[in-house]
Amino acid sequence: MNELTGVIKQRRSIRKFKPKPVPEEIIKDILDCARLAPTAINIQPWLFGAVTDSDLKRQIAEITDHGKFIKDCAVCFAVFADSTRKYFLEDGCAATENILLACTAHGIGSCWVAGHKKDYVHSIRELLNVPEPYTLIALIAAGYSDERPSPAKKQLNEVIFLNRLG
Repeated sequence: MNELTGVIKQRRSIRKFKPKPVPEEIIKDILDCARLAPTAINIQPWLFGAVTDSDLKRQIAEITDHGKFIKDCAVCFAVFADSTRKYFLEDGCAATENILLACTAHGIGSCWVAGHKKDYVHSIRELLNVPEPYTLIALIAAGYSDERPSPAKKQLNEVIFLNRLG
């Protein structure tokens, strides 16, 4: 196992955070990793936000249906993408995964909170002053973990096939 695969295998969804801020240089490095995600035809249709303001995080948490813990995280990353671009969702999800992995590499816990297709996408966009045609792809609550979840994962042989199934 190399360093990168170790980070991938270590990543877990964290919903409980210590009241400790994430340094700005780490936030910027995580955002830099997001912008370097793969993107169809190199369109780079994204816009990334990092919300550290307590009042804004509380408002985001209240708007979401399954992200109430956002109010307690150190930083909430917001991934938006230009919805007029054909592969905006795939590109935004690739950037979201880069944020999750960069957080783990920095010792920061994180949890992907759904965005796209949720009823609150327009409310979050407006709250953060993001113009159309950008649409919310994901919110990522991040901070220093105050829990150690270890959910059961399916075994490799349950989820793969080589060449053809069966």
